[in-house]
Amino acid sequence: MFIYADNAATTKTSRTAINAMLPYFDEIYGNPSSLHSAGQKAAEALYSFREEAATLLNCTPREIYFTSGGSEADNQAIISAARIGEKNGKKHIISTAFEHHAVLHTLEKLKKEGFDVELLDVHEYGNISPEQVKNAIRDDTCLVTVMFANNEIGSVLPIKEIGTVCREKGVIFHTDAVQAAGHLHIDVKEQNIDMLSLSAHKFHGPKGVGILYAKKGITLTNIIEGGAQERGKRAGTENLAGIAGMTAALKEAEEHLDENALKVSSLRDRLIDGLSKIPHSALNGTKENRLPGNVNFCFEGIEGEGLLLLLDEKGICTSSGSACTSGSLDPSHVLLAIGRPHEIAHGSLRLSLCETNTEEEVDYIIESVKSVVERLRAMSPLWRDKEDGKKPFLLK
Repeated sequence: MFIYADNAATTKTSRTAINAMLPYFDEIYGNPSSLHSAGQKAAEALYSFREEAATLLNCTPREIYFTSGGSEADNQAIISAARIGEKNGKKHIISTAFEHHAVLHTLEKLKKEGFDVELLDVHEYGNISPEQVKNAIRDDTCLVTVMFANNEIGSVLPIKEIGTVCREKGVIFHTDAVQAAGHLHIDVKEQNIDMLSLSAHKFHGPKGVGILYAKKGITLTNIIEGGAQERGKRAGTENLAGIAGMTAALKEAEEHLDENALKVSSLRDRLIDGLSKIPHSALNGTKENRLPGNVNFCFEGIEGEGLLLLLDEKGICTSSGSACTSGSLDPSHVLLAIGRPHEIAHGSLRLSLCETNTEEEVDYIIESVKSVVERLRAMSPLWRDKEDGKKPFLLK
């Protein structure tokens, strides 16, 4: 049996997205910047995709900027807001301790330039309150950047309420919606969002393409220099095929969002219930307030890497921490942020489901994880010390 349960890392490109892309490889292949008929045909297609994306997010086409993905969009959003703040003598930025590294590393870069970056505590269950944001905003705050949903533990944050606070205080609000797009309802107007980042490959679109939404009136800072594409704010010939696939995938995801969320959350809860029966394990985040397909557990007495490799032998694709850092030996910064000790954080497992997974697959995952955890613990001298009472258990 082969089971793909790493959809938070990337998803299988849908047939809808692939079919949407095909004409832009050998039929409509002109450069949208060219003045000839082939180029103008491509330009017309590009604008139609911009209109489609704008409709799906509830904004105007001029507020949509196509990028190479979520990381680029995060970088450009944060740097742009910082430069706006800098011009007005404001250099205080608010974020959270468990953001994706595309955000955290950009903030670290700005700290070296003299910006004051404040990371809010996400507490035991991985979330923040609008009150925390309100209390943190100062006269010199230029940006609040808070993820829509966490990529590791699946927490869904109160974006609309945070946006309301920022709007009342006159502070730019950016959200990294890479894990949310196509899985949760997004309406940039209703949710008071000034800037938003998303990436196609998280909702069955192609890799290497994303969107930055920037509200009218926000001046973007170029982070890629060159041509005048994307109204002069993002150089480089547009990836027309990728953009076609992305908009088709996002539209399909939005059309089936509620039914998919219902099915996937049912599978998620079945998986959580099964894994919770493994002794000395703990669910990271709450059972209720999380992405439909996200399950993240810590298992005491094992290393996540060993768990991944043995599950892979059983045909199950999963991750430990986020895919972008799974090659690192350091424990997840997200799990440390919610208070997990290093020893426990090292034994994490993230399973992320989608609408094509089945109950049969979930049951196989549960039994496989149980047997692999037992096998790894049986091999561990540390685990024997815990069983013999020489060292305490940290998880029930």
